[in-house]
This record gives sequence, structure tokens and C-alpha cells, in this order.
Amino acid sequence: MLTQFSQSEVWALWSVLGTAILGLLYAGFLMGQVLREDCGTAEMQKISAAIRTGSNAYLYRQFKTILFLILILTAALYFSAGEKHVAIGRACAFLMGSIFSGMVGFVGMNLAVRGNVRVAAAANRKSFSDALKIAYRTGTITGMLTDGLGLLGGTTIFMIYGEKAYEVLLGFGFGGTLLALFMRVGGGIFTKAADVGADLVGKIEKNLPEDDARNAATIADNVGDNVGDCAGMAADIFESYEVTIVSAMILGYASYGHKGVIFPLLVRAIGVISSIIGTYAVRTKEQARDAMKAINVGFILSALISVVGFVAVGFFYFRSSSAETAPFGVNLGIPGLDMRPVWTTMVGILLAVTINRITEYFTATDKTPVKSIAESCQTGHATNIITGLAVGLESTVWAVVVIAVSILISAFVYQGMNPTFIAYGVSMAGIGLLTLTGNNISMDVFGPVADNANGIGEMAHLPKESRQILADLDAVGNTTKAITKGVAIASAVVAAISLFNAYITDISNITKETFAQIASSLSVSDHRVFIGLLIGGAIPFLFSSLTIKAVGRAAFLIVKEVREQLKDGAVMAGKKLPDYARVVAICTTAAQKELIRPGLLAILSPLLLGILLGKEALGGFLAGMILSGQLLAVFMANAGGAWDNAKKLIEDGIYGGKGSEAHKASVTGDTVGDPLKDTAGPALNPLIKVMNMVALLSIPIIVQYQDSAKVFWIAAGGSLFLLYLILRNPQSAEEEMRAFGK
Repeated sequence: MLTQFSQSEVWALWSVLGTAILGLLYAGFLMGQVLREDCGTAEMQKISAAIRTGSNAYLYRQFKTILFLILILTAALYFSAGEKHVAIGRACAFLMGSIFSGMVGFVGMNLAVRGNVRVAAAANRKSFSDALKIAYRTGTITGMLTDGLGLLGGTTIFMIYGEKAYEVLLGFGFGGTLLALFMRVGGGIFTKAADVGADLVGKIEKNLPEDDARNAATIADNVGDNVGDCAGMAADIFESYEVTIVSAMILGYASYGHKGVIFPLLVRAIGVISSIIGTYAVRTKEQARDAMKAINVGFILSALISVVGFVAVGFFYFRSSSAETAPFGVNLGIPGLDMRPVWTTMVGILLAVTINRITEYFTATDKTPVKSIAESCQTGHATNIITGLAVGLESTVWAVVVIAVSILISAFVYQGMNPTFIAYGVSMAGIGLLTLTGNNISMDVFGPVADNANGIGEMAHLPKESRQILADLDAVGNTTKAITKGVAIASAVVAAISLFNAYITDISNITKETFAQIASSLSVSDHRVFIGLLIGGAIPFLFSSLTIKAVGRAAFLIVKEVREQLKDGAVMAGKKLPDYARVVAICTTAAQKELIRPGLLAILSPLLLGILLGKEALGGFLAGMILSGQLLAVFMANAGGAWDNAKKLIEDGIYGGKGSEAHKASVTGDTVGDPLKDTAGPALNPLIKVMNMVALLSIPIIVQYQDSAKVFWIAAGGSLFLLYLILRNPQSAEEEMRAFGK
């Protein structure tokens, strides 16, 4: 299919493909570096092995659970496209996207559970700089796998299918998105059930330190950090990476032709190179011990390299005969040169940097919001919850304002152009936002690696100075995890807006109406659109309710189990180890059972609503879901992160320190925030994109059958059955406990 491209375009595509492979080779290089590091004492290695075994067992169970659904959807996607070669490509691309997403999560998690003990060993040598370097480079392995595989998949599909690539890429994006949803929901339920159970019994009831070996939920808690924050977040960012490429390529072809498709691939290639340089530069001097500053320096360095790269590529590559004279010198006064895609990409970079700073402000231990939450713990549990809620709500406003301004600037750059060009500008902002994916995932995986290392240090009874190094890294890890969640949420919104425009473009292609005609029909004055808007706005609340309830039920089982095991005097005295495997098994079983209903809600609700109320209602549904999903996700992620770090601030010695009444209040806030920041909030990212992808894939069916009475009644019956599954009262936690005992 390369015959349809010019010689320069062929060279550009091969360069992008080579850069993707370079990213994978860099991941392999870092893997060798990390695995050559010292593994610590035999006791530390034993604890790490238990965490690794539990993490792998969970992921094997999860992949086995969703394998059948993946195969069914692969077959369904084969029948969703008209032309045979496109149908085969879409089904294969869906499978490839699922495999790549799972691979990023699985390999990244396995490296994380090997890196944690090496970080603890570095801290045991009293080396803060080595511990930081190992933890961050362990995360970078996952980041570069995401960069490399995402770029490799998108470029390969475009090189094979050319002008038909966007139809195939829908399958690629949907595969990554769907797997990310299941990994996010299942991993989030697992990790927070264990964490909440461990904290409520260990810290509040028994006054045990965090990660005390006597607490039966300790190993499950550390396992959960890996399956939720490593595997889950890696798959989440990977699917954002895929989906933004899909939307940019669809809209790029509709506006600029081949150049509009190849440019986002070149931008991503620049991002791979800048991430390699920036992540390798992350280090700190032993005297400084400022992990957050070192990470920020690496991020800013990557951002600057990326900006220079964008301008260079745009100047020498992006020339279009269709380019019009742009306002404010956008085309630099050079005939035929259109730099507007470059400027909108830079808007995305600035958005990423700004979101990082906002999230850091609301969740870092040295900033006013977290200090105010810690201070409120002096007057009890209720005031802690009240202050944390206020912090989360305020952070949501600033995040949405920044995203809105970014979209406005991207649209302004293309003022006077037709709506397709404006949509392309917004999609390029999404490409820019995730240009530094390697850095973002490095920051995210750094969090659970540091957390696990801290747990290993506690259980292996490392010296006080070593434990302080690990505690400091753990606190920074909480902030970096929150920052990554902020970027993931912002990317979900920008990607969803781009996909929404692609949705309009697809309807236009099917119905032969213009983009403007379709867009004008999506008005709230149309009752169908307004109804769709209301239902779409409610879905994230229902989805969050399902996931939070799931954590509550699973945590109930863990609390009961930990209490029961601590009744054994030998366990409480430290003479006998608790049954860690049983707690891991309870969490695994509960997570797999609980992820079914949220998954069905995400996949079926857009399809059923579109058939019942039409394509206009589905457009309103998507708009409402994007808005409420973004607001909820930011609120939950930042409130939970702030509560967690307020607890760590008190554990460092202020307001009475560990065991004080203020500490107990902070633990309550942390346990309330846990399912918000690590289950429901992050799971809204893939939810937003899954629903958009389902809408894109199903729109030909909806347009064809929306006037069919037979199909209407089938969809009505399906909707009632879905409501029954979602709203029925599940087995009580007590009944589940008795069933598990059997």
C-alpha cells in the first residue's frame, strides 16, 4: 500500500517506525540496568517474591476472565465493516490493541515487582539518589513500552491500509480501551479492598504500623498497588495514546490528507526521543535529596526538546497548497507554510505542564491544601472529610478551566477555517498532551514501586534512616501518581472531544449531509438530544457508584478476615505469619466478580440508547458523559490524593504523629479517598473513551436501523435486562463471606 504515498511520506513513515523500535530497545536497555541492581537481603527478596506471585496470579485470572469477551468482540468487529479486507483488519487490529494493552500492563507490572526490592536495597545502602534512579527507571520501562507499542501499532496499520486505515484503527483503539477499562476496574477494586481492610484493622483497631508483617492484608495491599497502579494505569495511558492517534488520523485525513495523518505520527516519534533524553536525566545529588525537583527537571527537559522538534518538523515537512493566510503570523509569512498544527500541538504540551502543576499543588505534602487537611484532623474525622471534599471540589474547577482554555486556543488558531480543521486542531492538542507519555508513566509507576519498597523496608525491619528515605520517596510517589491521573483525565476529555468530532464526520459520510448540518442538529432544543445529555451525564455517577460499592463489599470481607486472623495470639505476637494467600484470593475473586456490571454498562449503554432514541440522542449522551465524567474524575483523584498525603504528613510527626487521634482521623480520610482516587476516578478515563469508541463503531448500525420497529423493541428489551443486571441487589457481603469459606 506504500505506492499511494510520496517518497518523502514513505521516508517519514519508516522513520516513525524506526523510532518506535528505538523506544522498545531503550525499554530493554533500562530493563537490563534495573535487573543488574542489588536485590537486598534474603528476607527482602522473600517479601518481594510473595508480592510478585500474588500480582501475577491476579493478572492471569483477569486475562482468563475477559478472554472469552475479547474473542466474541473480535468476531463482532469482523462483521461491523463493509469491505472484507477492512473487516479482517479491524478485527485483527482490535486483537492487537488488546494484546498490546495487556502486554504493557503485564510486563510493566512484572518489572515493578522486581524493581521494588532493588529500591529498598538502595535505601538500605543509605543512597537516596540510587533509590530514586532505580524507582524512576523501573517506571520508565513501562513508559517506553507504551510509547513504542502504541506508535508501532498505529504506524503499521496506516502503512498497510493507507486511506482505509482510520476504519481499521477504530478496532485498534477499541481493543486497547476495552482492556484498559477491565484492568482499571478490576485492579482498582483489588487494590483498594486490600488497602482499606489493612488500614481499618491494622492502624485504627490494632495500632499496627503500616505494612506490619502481622497484618494479613499487607501482602495483598502491596499486590494491589501493582495490579491497580502499574498494570491498570499503564493500560489506561496506553489506550489514551492509541485513541488520540486514532482521532487525529481520522480528522487529519479529512482536513489535510496524508500529511494530516503522518504529522501526528511524527509528533509522537519526537515524543519518544525527548522522553528517552528527559527520563534518563532524572537524578538528584545525595545532599539535595529532592526527588520531585529531579522528576520535574526531566519532564521540562523533555517538553523543551519536543517543542523544538515540533517546530523543526512543521517548518520542513508541513507545507500544504491549501494553507490560507493565517492571523497573527501563524504561517510565519512564508507562502505555502502552515504552522497551525504545530501551534496546537504546543498547546497540548503546555496543557500537560499546567495540569502537572495544578495537581501537584492540590496533592503535594508541602502545599497549602494538603497542610489544611492535616490541620483539620486535630478536630476529628468529620472536619478532615469536610476539608478534603472542599479541596477536591476546588481542584476540579481549575482543571476544567485549563482544559477549556486549551481547547479555545486550539480552535482560535484555526479561526475562519471549516469545522473539520478546528476539530483537527483540538485533536493535535491531545497528541501534544500525550507526547511525553514516557515521562508520565515513569512518574506513575514510580509511585507503586516506591510504595512497595517502603512496605518491604517495614516488613524487613530496615534501619530508621533507610526507612525515612523510602517514606520520602513514597510521599513523592503519591504526588506523581496524582499528577499522572490528572494528565490521564485531561487526555480522556481532549480525546473524547476529538472522537466526538469524528462521530459527526462518520455520520456525515454515511448520510451525505455536511459536517455543519449534522452539528447543528445536535442542539439541546431537540428533546432527544436533551434526554441523551441527561442520561449521559448520569452514567459516570452510576458507574462510580458500582465501583465504589464493589470496593466497600470487598473491603468488608478483608476486614472480617484480618480480624479473624489477628485473633490468633501467635500471629499478633509476631511468632507466626498470617495467611497472606487467603486475603489475596479473596481480593482476586471479589474483583473479578465485581467488574462485570460496570463493563456491561460501558459497552451496551451507548449502543442501546442510540438504537432507542437515534443518533441525535447519542450525540447528547456523549456530550453529557464527557462533562460529568471529567468533573467527577478530577474531584475523586485529587481529593483522594490529598487525603492520602495528609495522612503521610501526620505520620512524619506533626499533630501527635502515628497513633494519635489526629492520625486516626487522617486514616479515615485516606480510606474514604482510596476507592475515589484509585478505583472510581481513574476508571472514568477508559469509560469515557470506551463509550465514544462504541458510538463510532455502532453508528452505521444505528443509522441503518433507528427507524426499525423490530430492532427498537429488541433494544428496549436489552435495556430493561441491562437495568436489571445493574440495579439488582447483589449477594450481601456476609453471604459472600460464608460462600468463600465453603
